[in-house]
Amino acid sequence: RPLASGALSIPVAVISGIILTSVSLALGYWLAWQFALVLLIYFALILAYSKWLKHIPILDVLIIAAGFVLRVHAGTTLITVERFSPWMYVVMTLLALYLGFGKRRAELALLAKDASNHRKVLEGYTLPLLDQFITIVSGTTIVAYSLYTFFRPEAPSGHALMLTIPFVVYGVFRYLYLIQVKHSGGAPEEVLLSDRPLQIAILLWGLAVLAVFYLS
Repeated sequence: RPLASGALSIPVAVISGIILTSVSLALGYWLAWQFALVLLIYFALILAYSKWLKHIPILDVLIIAAGFVLRVHAGTTLITVERFSPWMYVVMTLLALYLGFGKRRAELALLAKDASNHRKVLEGYTLPLLDQFITIVSGTTIVAYSLYTFFRPEAPSGHALMLTIPFVVYGVFRYLYLIQVKHSGGAPEEVLLSDRPLQIAILLWGLAVLAVFYLS
């Protein structure tokens, strides 16, 4: 954004990018070579997205979701995780797709005919198509999280973690309500910081998770 606005010159951006990338990879390798490898893959993915992939419908959102999964995996390379549930990757992917398609829908609904001028990839989407994507992904997100709570290796006995499912269901439905009725979702972080019911749901979910692990 600073480069596009002219606040940052191209030479300064290139030099800064090279230096910051090199330092990041070096520090990542110092922490763990696996972490550095994930950083390298993430860097290559972002470059490909910025140059080509962001203009391809569906793939643009899939790449964004892949970025979230890589961030989660990067964390597992730096800490001792003996039994990391693969369902976490599934949940993160679906949740990122849910937010991504919701963002595309909000942009398309807000900008209408000018949408493609704002973001070229939007000309490859329609509101009915995005509504179908969001419906599919929202449902599978709930199912995946439910399976995650059931099959998580380190979860307390008795599957008590499944008690947190209602909060996730409400959160997914609340966000869907905000997208469809309130026409928000263009900036998920702003929705999270401004919608009190969603904040309460997330808080209660966090408290429920803590209660399950520390009281079981």
